[in-house]
Amino acid sequence: MTGKGMQIIVFELGNEKYGVDISQVKEIIRVSEITRIPNTPDFVEGVIDLRGQITTVINLRKKFGMEPKPMDANTRIIIIEHNGSTIGMIVDTVSEVMHLLEEDIDKLPSVTTSNDASNILKGIAKTSNGLIILVDLIKILN
Repeated sequence: MTGKGMQIIVFELGNEKYGVDISQVKEIIRVSEITRIPNTPDFVEGVIDLRGQITTVINLRKKFGMEPKPMDANTRIIIIEHNGSTIGMIVDTVSEVMHLLEEDIDKLPSVTTSNDASNILKGIAKTSNGLIILVDLIKILN
């Protein structure tokens, strides 16, 4: 056992758990008023005012091809910074921060990933609470 690993933030979309490297996350906020922007892709919910900074908000359910779900008290926006821009990503809930060891992370089976998916999916983590799909939020934007 090497002890090396990574800290992740675990969030949920539907019945699935996803993890993102904590170093990619600037902050996590509750949903505030979102201003819709016309003629944007379906997964772009709009923009929010984040302490004076206009921030684009993406709905990860829609981006991942899942059925939309009404936002509720558990809905959160994960804020990341990319190329000088601040982007928010709506998730159903953020459940925990956890440390993963390298040996807890497996590569995705090649038959399960398309080229698009293999770019954003980093692997599968095996935990005592089940499997967590590891994603790269920065690559979702590309």
